[in-house]
Amino acid sequence: MLRDGADRAAEMAAFVAVAREGSLSAAARSLGLTPSAISRIVARIEARLGVRLVVRTTRRLRLTAEGDAYARAARRILADIAETEAALADQARPRGKVRVSAATAHGRLVIVPLLGEFVACHPGITVEVDLSDQLADVFGGRADVAVRFGPLADSPLTARRLGETGRTVVASPAYLARAGVPATPADLDRHNCLDFSFRRIEPGWPFREDGREVVRAVSGNLTANNGETLVQLALQGVGITRVGNFHIGEELASGRLVPLLEPYNPGDRESIHAVFVGGATTPARVRVLVDFLAERMRGPGRG
Repeated sequence: MLRDGADRAAEMAAFVAVAREGSLSAAARSLGLTPSAISRIVARIEARLGVRLVVRTTRRLRLTAEGDAYARAARRILADIAETEAALADQARPRGKVRVSAATAHGRLVIVPLLGEFVACHPGITVEVDLSDQLADVFGGRADVAVRFGPLADSPLTARRLGETGRTVVASPAYLARAGVPATPADLDRHNCLDFSFRRIEPGWPFREDGREVVRAVSGNLTANNGETLVQLALQGVGITRVGNFHIGEELASGRLVPLLEPYNPGDRESIHAVFVGGATTPARVRVLVDFLAERMRGPGRG
């Protein structure tokens, strides 16, 4: 039975070559066979089906209506076989391009430093990185994997949790020496607070005061649409900011930035997810990248 199936596939490939080339000799040359071998294959198919598939002339041959139908079906079946084998091979040896979209700062500070190790482990995979604070359209095919922060909207996409990050209020020693150290959240009213320029869920900075969470409005003379810019401004001594911890790990360790109001930190966390088209047809190259990111970002401070 297995041999019969293999012979059928070979016969289909031979007939497709005949249909494509328009002659037995040309089909034989394309397959590395003799014209008589191709003629026997066509005759064998016709005998099995009980219909005429080709009409031979002195110069060319033409397909009958049945021959045209058989050729179209054979192309479809052979394509299905090739696609199935490619998918199985892809699972065993992931290869191909994966397009990754990430926020500019998080991508530069967290995602990009991990990719060198990933491509070294998977030499058959090419990674294309798009760092932008605009959301990539994964469902529309503009990216294979997008790393996103915070609550996720309902969608047909699959989300894999990579980690989470907290936030900290920080300033430079130079700013604090000049403007003073805020002792309570209320003291921020007298400070230059550097905030995000886009609309956020919370219209201010959250703090835990007297056992409850309080959101305090802040103001300053500079805003930015990304945390990396706010960190740079804080390092220059412009003011106080509140950003994700992944932005400031090195700056806190070196003392270039100082954490403020930690007794009032509400401990809010923001989840980080990899979003991709899931299901049984998810390419292995996408799955192994998501698995890799989830493993490497699991540790503390990686978010």
